[in-house]
Amino acid sequence: MLAAVLSLACTLPRSFSVPGQPYPGPYWVNPVGHAASQAAEWRRAGRTTDAELVERISLRPQADWPRPDGIEQTVRELTTAADLAGRVPVLVAYNIPHRDCGGLSQGGADDADDYRLWIDAFARGIGERRAVVIVEPDAIAHLVSGCKAAPSAERLSLLAYAVGQLKRGSATKAYLDAGHSGWITDQKQLESPLREAGIDKADGFSLNVSAFQTNTSSAQYGHRLSAALGGKHFVVDTSRNGNGPYTDTASGNDTWCNPPGRALGTPPTEVTGDPLIDSYLWIKRPGESDGACRGGPSAGRWWPEYALELARAARS
Repeated sequence: MLAAVLSLACTLPRSFSVPGQPYPGPYWVNPVGHAASQAAEWRRAGRTTDAELVERISLRPQADWPRPDGIEQTVRELTTAADLAGRVPVLVAYNIPHRDCGGLSQGGADDADDYRLWIDAFARGIGERRAVVIVEPDAIAHLVSGCKAAPSAERLSLLAYAVGQLKRGSATKAYLDAGHSGWITDQKQLESPLREAGIDKADGFSLNVSAFQTNTSSAQYGHRLSAALGGKHFVVDTSRNGNGPYTDTASGNDTWCNPPGRALGTPPTEVTGDPLIDSYLWIKRPGESDGACRGGPSAGRWWPEYALELARAARS
């Protein structure tokens, strides 16, 4: 698949996005992905309207979440393809030991030494090419919310190491994840862990990754956290927040896991109208499941019906 990425990057116009209209922003649209394949399949099957809806996903920049195996080569190929297109890739480093605190996305490196080797390889894969890296979604928020699976001091040390290694690349921007406004409601609890995790060396923090909080809620929360951190900037995941968070708990399911009635949010852009928000990004890939809940497949698997629902409800 990655060879196909490089091949397509060499043949597509440098401003590839929608036909005849360059995507209005600096971020790379990876031409290889589940949404692109789904749109092509549905178009062949005569489902033209559904194909056009899913193209709302496939023709917009989304973060790539490279799998741990072969990380250096994978990251090198992704960043090279983006560089050939004259665009900036968004990558997610997601391999911290005890990842997701035993939840539906559990896994991660075997131990601290394994993680350091992995993040070293991740950083080498980027080299001096441009990239935006979201560092370990949920890792700090899980600690603050009481996860006992991960040793706190070790995790914060590993996050600081990750930031340091990534920032060795002169064109790499690194954002430490800080959860979302509906999770750690007192953002003061995040200040000390973020500092120990290297926020001073990072470009800022990320909010709302894989979550559904509104832009307004994230902005207010981010401004308070930024003030506590000396004015740090932040980015917001808007991939699925078009209708805000799901609040109906009558079914007993977690509101974060494949909630119904959600929508694609603000398309990725650096034009945020807020001097502290560097970008709105699609970090969670729309249409990929949160986990085996509400009829969905396992975490990270493509779920075309959910993708179609998100796209159909989108306002832009």
